Amino acid sequence: MSDTVFLSRKMKLRELPSVDEVLKSEGLRGSFSGYGYDIIKETVREVLETLRSGIINGKADIFSMNGITASVEGRLKKISEPGLKKVVNASGTILHTNLGRAILCDEAVHALTIAAKEPVNLEFDIEKGGRSERDARIEELLKILTSAPSGCVVNNNAGAVLLALNTFAEGKEVIISRGEMIEIGGSFRLPEIIKKSGCILKEVGTTNRTHPDDYASAITIDTALILKAHKSNYEVTGFTSEVGLKELVEIGREKGIPVFEDLGSGALIDLSFYGIKKEPVVRERIEIGADIVSFSADKLLGGPQAGIIAGKKEMIEKIRKNPLKRALRVDKLTLSALDATLRLYLNPLKELAARLPILRFITRPVEEIEKAAEKAKLLLTERLKEGYKIEIIDGESFAGSGSLPGHKIPTRLLSIAHPELTAEKIFRIFLQSTPSILGRISRERFILDMRAIERPEDVCPSA
Repeated sequence: MSDTVFLSRKMKLRELPSVDEVLKSEGLRGSFSGYGYDIIKETVREVLETLRSGIINGKADIFSMNGITASVEGRLKKISEPGLKKVVNASGTILHTNLGRAILCDEAVHALTIAAKEPVNLEFDIEKGGRSERDARIEELLKILTSAPSGCVVNNNAGAVLLALNTFAEGKEVIISRGEMIEIGGSFRLPEIIKKSGCILKEVGTTNRTHPDDYASAITIDTALILKAHKSNYEVTGFTSEVGLKELVEIGREKGIPVFEDLGSGALIDLSFYGIKKEPVVRERIEIGADIVSFSADKLLGGPQAGIIAGKKEMIEKIRKNPLKRALRVDKLTLSALDATLRLYLNPLKELAARLPILRFITRPVEEIEKAAEKAKLLLTERLKEGYKIEIIDGESFAGSGSLPGHKIPTRLLSIAHPELTAEKIFRIFLQSTPSILGRISRERFILDMRAIERPEDVCPSA
């Protein structure tokens, strides 16, 4: 940096007004209404610091008091807006992790609202007039829906795995196949969870092939648990072999080692009833003989974010006594929404698909999606400027969030193009609409997937 440039930047830094000068400026006086003084003062400080850094780095040369006060007011307005905003999911990924996964059923929303507005019997037994177990109501439903003798709830399935491993194998060995060392969204890796739980990871077999003898020969006096992880977000094909749960249970019983299965996606019912690829059903895994299983509540189950552990009563009781259980427990809002969602599963399967959003979206007939796409095309033609070309084309949707790996669901897509705009530019136009509309780019085309869109007008960007 030359001496001239250095002196110029130093002079500009001296010209920056103080926090008090900005607060007393004419342009900022109107901003005091609706905001606390300390909030405004801190915002002014942040704006000046940003400007100061810009000058030092040569990215800010011109500034004025009006410009500074405008930045302050803009930042105040931005931080006062809700952080979580509605997004129209036309991406084709139904359970979109970045959008919060499962949409709750109406019953869950109603139950959640009551729990948010009123005191509820979270840990209170109304009949006995005394304290009760927080998970008691959920446990009753889990017994019916999974055939498990007992069950409990924590904040998510990663927490469930961590808690179960720590409870039964802290300082001891946990055996798992190399082919099941999964990684899911957000760089979550099962081996890291195993190590954080205080267990000693013991891998057996190879990436593509694991045999019963691999498990049996790996068991020592230090082995505390056999872990099986469902590959819910990928498939291994070709020259492969894995040991089924039934065989693991037999090995575990022979050696006196409990078997824990992480089911991940959390299917409570046989999805093949709806013509969907079958995922492992919790009830079936319990009946095969798994000592405990864990699964997510906000994936195929269709509820709020939570992790569920179901299994033998004595094992669940031991989990409840682990101090980590309190650290990982869920609040009344989650429990109320989960309770309402699980109660839906008491209904016949035909009714369930109509009332549970995740099942409704996955099983939605293509003919119905076609009609929605046609209406959306007409609305978009009226809303968008001239030059846009809108076509209805065939496509495929995905369950997402590590559910139904490899299962493609036929759908109808709206392909939107413009001779002067790139697909990326059109993507941004829709995303910056109110509410934001999330599509995707495929083969240099902007695409709106209509499978999870029940109101065609929702995919029309604001004017």
